[in-house]
Amino acid sequence: MRKIQVLPMASSSILLALLSAVPLEAQSQRTKDVEDRMLKQADANIEKYRKGSVSVRFINKEGDSLRDGAVEVIPQRHDFLFGCILFDLVRSENTYRQELFKERFKALFNYAVFPFYWPSYESRQGMPRWEDMQAALDWCRLNAITTKGHPLVWACRSGVPPWLSGYSVEETVELLKARVANTVRGFRGLIDIWDVVNEPINVKTWNRKAAHLEDGNDWGVEEPISEVADYVEAALRWARDANPGATLIVNEYGTLANEKARERFDALLAELTARKAPISGVGIQAHEPRQEWFSPEEVWKTFDLYARHGHPVHITELHPQSSGKQITGGWRTGTWTAEAQAEFTGQFVRLCFGHPTVASINWWGLSDRNIWLEGGGLIDEEYRPKPVFEVLDRLINKEWRTRISVRLDSAGVASFRAFFGTYDLKLTTKDGRVRSYPIHVRKDEENSWVFTVRD
Repeated sequence: MRKIQVLPMASSSILLALLSAVPLEAQSQRTKDVEDRMLKQADANIEKYRKGSVSVRFINKEGDSLRDGAVEVIPQRHDFLFGCILFDLVRSENTYRQELFKERFKALFNYAVFPFYWPSYESRQGMPRWEDMQAALDWCRLNAITTKGHPLVWACRSGVPPWLSGYSVEETVELLKARVANTVRGFRGLIDIWDVVNEPINVKTWNRKAAHLEDGNDWGVEEPISEVADYVEAALRWARDANPGATLIVNEYGTLANEKARERFDALLAELTARKAPISGVGIQAHEPRQEWFSPEEVWKTFDLYARHGHPVHITELHPQSSGKQITGGWRTGTWTAEAQAEFTGQFVRLCFGHPTVASINWWGLSDRNIWLEGGGLIDEEYRPKPVFEVLDRLINKEWRTRISVRLDSAGVASFRAFFGTYDLKLTTKDGRVRSYPIHVRKDEENSWVFTVRD
């Protein structure tokens, strides 16, 4: 495996040149032209939509401006959510080298997804395994990592506990309502983002699944949108009542590559919007078809389509691989090597970050030791960073971070543009003293401060 060279610093042009050297089959000129054009647009959007103008004025205790000093801008945390599932730290699913696993995780991510699959979370009726989450939740809180639960409602065998078979359809609805309400209310303040309903346009409606629990033919089902909206809306309202401040996501697959799936999900979103259902996020899975290199045009088209509903888009399950399997879909050709995984990720993540409607990007597994798709991890089985890890580290921690030094102007003001997030400002005055001031640069806010420098 050929490692990508790690450079001290890289602009977007250097990164793209670096990635273009990977051993994929030759791109067509049209493919290259489209990618170049769309990545250029993404970079322009990143500058426009992911940063804000900042003005910080420093005065002395008499109210006079400090005219001699320098400010070092030190980034602390992104507002944008870069995440990964944290299943390995829940239920002792993977106890191998946990401290190194945690180190690798927090080196990239400020967002963690917890498993709430009903059959395993409540394998015995009335005994949900909430205690299994506590240690990992505590670790996330200590490390300022935002948390999400996945999923609450999934009308397939993987989302329905066997013990429900003893109840009528009507009774299962009441039990589902209790699960949603109790889980969202019980974790309020610890987990405030939820994938409320999973894959609704591709599985049965809840009532139809509850009536045929033993039927394993769960996927590829096309129920009428109005009937799908009935149970999705109900679940969203149960969750909203349990936590009015929560972000409630409806999560779906196939929309990036399949026009029919994209349109059906759009129809569901339109129906939910018409009903004023309390949806607050659109979830897009990015691993179906599992070996496809998604066309940048189709990716952007999907984001544009769903943006019109007025809800942020969340990339919920990103999972390109280094399995050696063939790349499908027709946009690129070749095999899924470690280098191809890195190039695709650099391209896809840049497109996502460059579209103003996208609010989070979540990887579906950190390590190849415990992964859903072969070779889908960012680190190998011994937790050594793969080329894809290096690409994400460069983007998240270097290119998309603001770390600069600014001299105060004659009015005692430091002015600069910064990615949205938290910062520590280190002011050095002419006497050599250093003082620290925390700020949070937020989207759609003035981002102007005045600090009084006291002895």
